[in-house]
Amino acid sequence: MTHRIKTYNAISPIGLNRFPDDYEVGADVATADGIVLRSANLHDEPLEDSVLAVARAGAGTNNVPVADLSARGIVVFNTPGANANAVKELVIAGMLLAARNLYPAAAFTAGLSAAEGDINGTVEKAKKQFAGFELPGRTLGVIGLGAIGVLVANAAASMGMKVLGFDPALSVERAWQLNPSIEQASSIDDVFLRADMITVHVPLIDATKGLVNAERLAMLKPEGVVLNFARGGIVDDEAVVAALDADKLHAYVCDFPTQTLAGHKKILALPHLGASTAEAEENCAVMAADQLRDYLTDGTIRNSVNFPKASLARTPARRVLRSSTPTCQTWSARFRRRWPMQV
Repeated sequence: MTHRIKTYNAISPIGLNRFPDDYEVGADVATADGIVLRSANLHDEPLEDSVLAVARAGAGTNNVPVADLSARGIVVFNTPGANANAVKELVIAGMLLAARNLYPAAAFTAGLSAAEGDINGTVEKAKKQFAGFELPGRTLGVIGLGAIGVLVANAAASMGMKVLGFDPALSVERAWQLNPSIEQASSIDDVFLRADMITVHVPLIDATKGLVNAERLAMLKPEGVVLNFARGGIVDDEAVVAALDADKLHAYVCDFPTQTLAGHKKILALPHLGASTAEAEENCAVMAADQLRDYLTDGTIRNSVNFPKASLARTPARRVLRSSTPTCQTWSARFRRRWPMQV
């Protein structure tokens, strides 16, 4: 059966090549069965009734109307872990930048001019103001131990740091992956009270909005560092600026520049570089394409944010599908239209 896949954004060809030759794939595809996208906003995009699934080449789905698609029986996939290493490397880089004051130090030397004469003398006089600290022996608090959080925690432990982890929804799979030296914190507040550095790796939902706020920043040690490479709204920008201005926080490193953060000397805000590597883009595209192909071919569901995992080998006989909730019944009706002999 020929399937039609509509693409939004520039999806890596390595991922798109995962679709069989009889698939029609492209940005101009009409009456699509599936959609692959990265950052395109689907909230204002009318989707044809032919669409059975949407695959987001990335972990977050803020740009996808998940609730509306769920009501229509449309499965939404994401790609957790595909960009985990890229984000992990950026977090470790951020920790080093903050600990050694590398950003203001580099800005200082960039401002030097040959016309000043004795640059070596100027550097020697100024370098004391950029003295920092080393990471071994310091305590890193990791809030959220999914694919990225586990990699960050393990990397920090391998560098000689003490690591506190907190995740009330920690899966058995992720628990097996954790370095045994990592200690479980009893609560988020426990992490803030005991850590020298805090990094957050949770999705932006109502429960996590403003998770890093003034009250929790007040618990952190005066030379504390906060890192946010998850989502901007998880950290209260105004609270961070106030803590920095009061010298109750050493630095804030994030991937989400805002008007509130702009220009502050103790803030290093990067232009959303978390997954901006060729490897991460390829991994996300491959994972999204594989999941969409397997669903359209066999009805297999892996890494869906709105439907449970489902996998059943294809056989010559019928396969049995049992659904009870209204959402699953809606999905079941769409499934039967596509695979009438498999239900």
